[in-house]
Amino acid sequence: MRVYHKAYVYLTCGTDLLVFDEPDTPHLGLQVPGGTIDPGESFLHGAMREFAEETGLELDVAFDHFSSQDIPFETIPPVGQYRPAPNRPLLGRHIRRNYHVRLGARPKSEWEHYEMHPSSGGEPIRYRFFWVDLFGERASDEENFFAAFGAPLDALRKRVTHLANAA
Repeated sequence: MRVYHKAYVYLTCGTDLLVFDEPDTPHLGLQVPGGTIDPGESFLHGAMREFAEETGLELDVAFDHFSSQDIPFETIPPVGQYRPAPNRPLLGRHIRRNYHVRLGARPKSEWEHYEMHPSSGGEPIRYRFFWVDLFGERASDEENFFAAFGAPLDALRKRVTHLANAA
């Protein structure tokens, strides 16, 4: 099984989480910005680079590692729903590091951006970015998220609550 090192960014503004979907493939569900680490690149630098590439935003704030995942991607999504093709996730073991980034104000409410060079190859991918309430109904159901992106949300909710209480 091939191993891919991945880094993802869970950007929050208060209790809102930045997510995106792919309007051209709506069945994939919600995702967070991030992706494959380049050879020789650290997880942190990969998270920063991937975030900028996917969102079009440059952030000059702290990226705090808050969780890790080790996912055999052959099992996600359920058998029968996945067909390998360009612009689709890479089959194999995904070693993920998830970073939490906090902002005091949203840079935008909603926008579209294209990933011009997907790691799986193929044409550019159109992303639609927007915010969901971490404690709201949509973010509470992990099934709304693609490829286990919802799994770290309980840890993120605890972190956001703790940081708010400490302020």
